[in-house]
This record gives sequence, C-alpha cells and structure tokens, in this order.
Amino acid sequence: MRFGTYQVSRKGGREKNEDRMGYCYTRDSGLFALADGMGGHPEGEVASQLALQTIAATFQREAKTELKDPQRFLQDAILAGHHQLLRYATDRGLTDTPRTTIVACVIQGGNIYWAHCGDSRLYIVRGDRLIARTRDHSYSELREALSHVVPLDEKVNRNVLFTCLGSPGKPVIDSAGPMVLRTGDRVLLCSDGLWSSVEDQDIVKMLSEYPIHDSVPEIVEQALRNAGEKSDNVTALAVEWEQTEDDEAGGNVSTRTLG
Repeated sequence: MRFGTYQVSRKGGREKNEDRMGYCYTRDSGLFALADGMGGHPEGEVASQLALQTIAATFQREAKTELKDPQRFLQDAILAGHHQLLRYATDRGLTDTPRTTIVACVIQGGNIYWAHCGDSRLYIVRGDRLIARTRDHSYSELREALSHVVPLDEKVNRNVLFTCLGSPGKPVIDSAGPMVLRTGDRVLLCSDGLWSSVEDQDIVKMLSEYPIHDSVPEIVEQALRNAGEKSDNVTALAVEWEQTEDDEAGGNVSTRTLG
C-alpha cells in the first residue's frame, strides 16, 4: 500500500485551535481522520482529541493487519467516540457535553471507505474532477436536498448542525464506499474553516493541478486570506494514492499525530 500525505492546521483568528487530525496505518490498511471541536460548548479541543484517540485506539486494536469490515469499523469507532464524550462529561459533572464533528476514511485493498458526522468534509478528486464529497449535516444542505420534497423554515440558521458527536441524541453517521482508488487520486479531509472560505471548484482545481505538498498549504492560505482576521481554525489532511504493493514488510501499526 503506497500513499503520500500532507497535513496542516492553522489557528486563524481564534484564541485556540480546536481542530485535530492525523492518521495511522498497518501494511494493509490506513485510517485518516479529522475532527473539529464545536464552539459554544465546553472544551471543544478536548472533544476533538478524545474522538480521534478513541477511533485510533479502535483501529490499532482491530487492524491485524487489515480490518474485517471497514465500513462497520467506521460506524462503530465513531459511535464509540461519541460515547466517550458522554462519559467524559458525566465523570466531570459537566452540565454540557463537549462536542465535535468528525470525518474519517479507511483505505484498504485499493478501496476507500468513509464516514462523517457534522460538517467536516471529505473530497475525492480524480484528474480534474470531483468524484465524491460528503454532505454536511447542516440545515443548509438539508434544505438543498429536500427542497423539492418539503419546505424548511427559512428562519433556521442554515449553518446550524443538526447532529454531532457529544449531542444528547444518537448522532447521525453517514457512510459510503467502497470506491476503487486509482493512481493519482487525491483525498482531502478538512474542517469547515477551509471549505467555508474556498469554493469547491477552486479546491478541486488546486488539488488536480499540483502535488498535495504544494496545493494543500496554498488552499489553507487562501482560506485564511479570504476569511480575514476573524478566520476560523483551518485544518486539512490530504492523501495521494499511489499504488498497491504486496512486498512492503512489517505488520505493526504506525501513527502520525492522530489524537
């Protein structure tokens, strides 16, 4: 399994960075994840870190050297992160639970599987085309999806999320895949601080024209410039798929800044 990665996180105009991201992998399977702790609730940075730590620990326990069911793993691991946040709040007597978004993917056997909760996104770019993108769990995306079915209250803030990890009810976790990856495909996981300030077409254009170690920092800088001094945290984790190799040695789990 061969892939390249690039990750970057910037605080922007906020007092602290509540985004977290990272990846870990074995010879045959790789996990990539990003979380954005939610403002308006306590300890957003704790929420995002706990969620990633839980998912990473589950991967390290189950990927020997590959996951039996990547899609089920993503659902179960993300839900475990949610329950960990509820326990954290209960143990500390918090009146409100720390909350976070999450987006994660597994690459295994030349296929990609992904899942998310909230509005952190995953993009898959092939050549100069966007071939997949997650749909935010926000009222704006819900309104767009249901516009021909049922009218939604225009007074609702379109950016408000209707689900996240740490919420009182069971979180909505959408998942997709498997999708076969081709050499040169780029996968981008990012927080809303990035996509809210850079149009999808510009993200795709930069990812398709330049290597990820050039395109990703430029996309992040553009997001910061466009948002100005009040910019949100901006975080991105990109993967460039190279090819599958059967001759890579070793079955241990390697981790890079996950959790």
